[in-house]
Amino acid sequence: MKTMTAFRAAIDKAPIVPVLTVHEADHAEPLAEALLRGGLSSVEITLRTPAALEVIHRMSHVDDRLLVGAGTIISEGDVDASLKAGADFLVTPGASPLLLDALSNHDGVILPGVSTASEAMARFDEGYGVMKFFPAEAAGGAKFLKALSAPLPHIDFMPTGGVTPENAADYLSLPNVVAVGGSWIATADEMASGDWQAISDKAAAAVKLGRRA
Repeated sequence: MKTMTAFRAAIDKAPIVPVLTVHEADHAEPLAEALLRGGLSSVEITLRTPAALEVIHRMSHVDDRLLVGAGTIISEGDVDASLKAGADFLVTPGASPLLLDALSNHDGVILPGVSTASEAMARFDEGYGVMKFFPAEAAGGAKFLKALSAPLPHIDFMPTGGVTPENAADYLSLPNVVAVGGSWIATADEMASGDWQAISDKAAAAVKLGRRA
């Protein structure tokens, strides 16, 4: 896995992290190239398809400028398999005791999922300074994170879940948001049809969105 310094550098450059579910391993290389052409520097591949681990493996070998993370990490098996596939960072939707035990055995960038102030405080006590806020819109959205920024200014978040081009700036304007995760940059239809230019164009638009925020 990459260091937090490397991860921070990547999201500082482009604070939009595509959260993608990829069904075909052969889409890995052209997808990575499309995201890079658009100017993005990180991507989270969810472990929701049989091809996901192979996609992570292939994408991680395309270009060192692209950090490839594994998302939907929910078990020790997911942790081990993702690291073997070459994931640069790990993202979980939540954190069970067994999963926390598995994660504690590894150094590197791990973003545990939280949706409450108590969960965020507990994860910080366990050594996590950057967390996934999920499901962002359903759990209170930008208003909730803004409210947390005063009592918990030492904790940073990457909100994911319901983030769109229309509301991303609301999140990115907050002092405790380092990036947002979004699924709009590469749709299943675009990947299936091989419309890599459309994905590259949306990636470029996302970079501009992050810079305006």
